[in-house]
Amino acid sequence: MADEIQDYAQLLKRARETLPEVALKSERFEIPKVKGHVQGNKTFVANFIDICNVFRREPAQLLKYLQRELATPASIDGPRLVLGRKLTSILINGKVEQFARDFVLCPECNRPDTQLKKEGNVLVMHCTACGAKHPVRAKIA
Repeated sequence: MADEIQDYAQLLKRARETLPEVALKSERFEIPKVKGHVQGNKTFVANFIDICNVFRREPAQLLKYLQRELATPASIDGPRLVLGRKLTSILINGKVEQFARDFVLCPECNRPDTQLKKEGNVLVMHCTACGAKHPVRAKIA
């Protein structure tokens, strides 16, 4: 019996040594980076609709948020967003990440499986993963 336990321990040790190390840890949800360019006095975000689809939010919600946060007029032109002034991608990416933290990711479980629902006069973020409900302070709807 002792020999069997020792053989098992050796086999287990050898199996652990041959396991490959995980080189990259990838999360299920990654906040997309904006892709676009500046043309004249305007900034174009080419993947705006794709970002909205990843967030599972209406384009009008993200549009309103970016207009307020970036203090610039904006419009949706097909699948892209047109901002009314020159802006760096670093600034736009920062605002998109802030939008994700405030309106997409659940404060409890940090998953993107959320829905925004109006309950009375309050906008509530409901997480379908953990069931948590949190009021949203800023107005986007």
